[in-house]
Amino acid sequence: MPSPRTSTPSTTTGTDFLLYLLIGIAALGMTGGSLAWLFGNLANVLVGSDPWAAFQPTNALLHPALLWPHLARPAILTGCYLLPAATLTAAAILGGRLWLRVRRNPNGLAGQRDLADLLPKKIAAKAIDLRPSLKGTKPKAVAPDDRGVLLGTLKPGVTEVRSSWEDVLLAIMAPRSGKTSGLAIPAILRAPGPVLLTSNKAARDAFTATLDERARVGTVWTLDPQQIAHAPQTMWWDILADAHDLAGARRLAGHFVTASVDESNAGDFWSTAAANTLTALFLAAARDHRPITDVLAWLASPADRTPIDLLQDAGLDGVAAQLQGTVAGAVETRDGIFETARQYASCLLDPGIAAWVTPPNGLEKVREFKPEAFATSKDTLFLLSKDGGGSASAIIAAAADAVMRAAVIQAERDGGRLDAPLLAILDEAANVCKIADLPDLYSHLGSRGVIPITILQSYRQGVRVWGEAGMDALWSAATIKLVGSGIDDADFADKLSRLVGDHDVRTVSVSTSESGKSTSVSMRQERVLPADAIRALPKGSALLLATGVRPALLELKPWYREPDADRLGAASAQATAAITERALAKQLHRDDFGPAA
Repeated sequence: MPSPRTSTPSTTTGTDFLLYLLIGIAALGMTGGSLAWLFGNLANVLVGSDPWAAFQPTNALLHPALLWPHLARPAILTGCYLLPAATLTAAAILGGRLWLRVRRNPNGLAGQRDLADLLPKKIAAKAIDLRPSLKGTKPKAVAPDDRGVLLGTLKPGVTEVRSSWEDVLLAIMAPRSGKTSGLAIPAILRAPGPVLLTSNKAARDAFTATLDERARVGTVWTLDPQQIAHAPQTMWWDILADAHDLAGARRLAGHFVTASVDESNAGDFWSTAAANTLTALFLAAARDHRPITDVLAWLASPADRTPIDLLQDAGLDGVAAQLQGTVAGAVETRDGIFETARQYASCLLDPGIAAWVTPPNGLEKVREFKPEAFATSKDTLFLLSKDGGGSASAIIAAAADAVMRAAVIQAERDGGRLDAPLLAILDEAANVCKIADLPDLYSHLGSRGVIPITILQSYRQGVRVWGEAGMDALWSAATIKLVGSGIDDADFADKLSRLVGDHDVRTVSVSTSESGKSTSVSMRQERVLPADAIRALPKGSALLLATGVRPALLELKPWYREPDADRLGAASAQATAAITERALAKQLHRDDFGPAA
């Protein structure tokens, strides 16, 4: 009976390997001998006296004294051995580099040739096209940080891979997979223009790691209504600044609704009616230049006609009539709508939170933050909020949205796009920055020089906020997608595996019978990255899916491996210690004087 044996995968049989080895040795010997003959004759022309030797590569390499008997030994060593060896070494290095540049990885992932548009030469040329301030600059002269957002390096090697200044990014990375240290922090430190960061952490995170460095570039604004960083209030933002028309007021109301309910409940009767009521009240307050805290008083007293009168005085009769209809409706329905709206706006009941979005009552040290001025600056805006019930995430989402929309308006005034792009890093976006139409915004933000980087812990986390259709739209609209290690969602891992695709694997089968051995070679297709391999991606690496490019495996470049990591680490430690000191001081103050002090 024949005894078949199959080995998979395999690229060559033992006989093939031996044949290739012999051919390689012969080629190396012939090339080396030819170079020895050539350089030996050249050395003889310069310092010898023998005639030009006939072409004898073997003797030139093994017995050079037979060809040039009167040539000095140092000249023979140099011409027949040192120079040929140096030439072969240089050719091998150059050939290796060219091979790495043009090869396609045998595992089916992208190599340098596939990623050419994201590598230094072409990404620099694209930056010159996108940014007027770089016009006339040669690609090699463009500073690395002006080329685009650093995504990582192509494995194996140190070649940097960057997205362009019109790409929009989505990163799905589990906790402790490098999303902050390897993506968010390096992007903030390298940004050539203004930076916005949302986060629910401060100590030992992106806030402390970048605070000192960004302060060297421009003004640092910190919106910290829940005192995550325990920083004194030095700024305030007029949350009603964009609510002077119906669209702006409705958008602001939407942030409060989205922050409080999941996508599955966002369209029910109570949430819709509460959103309409908040829209009318925000519009009334904005038109009469009142603080947003007046809205709380109106919500507490549905019978108060003040907002209706203000809307009528502003000529907004339709909105006034709708609000009047809600107020005059059945008491149970009216009270249910107003109670729902009160729950959505409940974070404003905390005077410590409301102080960040209302005028400071003459406090000179509290400056007003203006999104339109921020868009053309090199400033940094940190938006910090806790997640969960009672958080100020609605305010954080509204501020991030206001900054991005102001940047789009400014880009249109500047000819279509911002020169120094605005980087909006929406870390913990599903917890503290739920912008309902973020998937739609992705379709045009990049073309305006507004570069969002939305960071999620899982695909399902995005589904919880935007629904299946919304998350699919966000995934599709992102031109750069990074997936880190620790993906435990089997369905998503399988989806990624199918997106990465298949590659050909050579299979060698050896059969043994009475007549001897027979070998056959066949090709079959195999997943480039099975679902289990995607789940087991090593920490510090990420799968890159870029529009129009084969998937690639990148190695992240965390900030603590950079040359100035010691200085940045010391600054981060100092900022963290300052947070701890402020927190302890507040605790001592409460212990001495009580909560009301």
